[in-house]
Amino acid sequence: MDETLTQLPVTDFIRLCHRGIDRFCSQKLPSSEDYSSTWSLQEWLQKLDSLAAIFRLAVGNNSSDEEVLASLSGIDNSHAQALLSVLRAREEEIRQALMHTTNSMSSTILQDFDWQLKLALSSDKISSLQTPLVSLCLDVREDGALRPVTLEISKEELNMLISSLESANKVVLQLK
Repeated sequence: MDETLTQLPVTDFIRLCHRGIDRFCSQKLPSSEDYSSTWSLQEWLQKLDSLAAIFRLAVGNNSSDEEVLASLSGIDNSHAQALLSVLRAREEEIRQALMHTTNSMSSTILQDFDWQLKLALSSDKISSLQTPLVSLCLDVREDGALRPVTLEISKEELNMLISSLESANKVVLQLK
């Protein structure tokens, strides 16, 4: 965290923390009265981004109070406690903003799926193949329209797909 932030009086630091959350959650633009007496616009935005990164990380990782305080070990206790109190007071709002950011990455939703296991016995190039294949039929909803997607993948590709989906699910569960 930027050292100049901890030089602020705790009340100003708390107000700055709230401004950082406001900017992250609702994308509010800064007012010149918020920063002009102390910093340039660029410096002020960097400080808000620094605070927002701390809040995103703490909420995204579902960090305990002890973990948050440990990550703030470089600042004095009064500022660390102030940041923690702001974080806990607005944690749900930050979580909702993170969920909105995650959901806005793609509007495509898996509606339904079906699968079949096939055994490829040979091909036009190899007379004896004996390769199991999975045929996945996915029904995805994109911008309100249902669209079928069909994949035919090997066992290795299926394992990679399952691993990727499990990783994505862990991230989503952490954001809830």
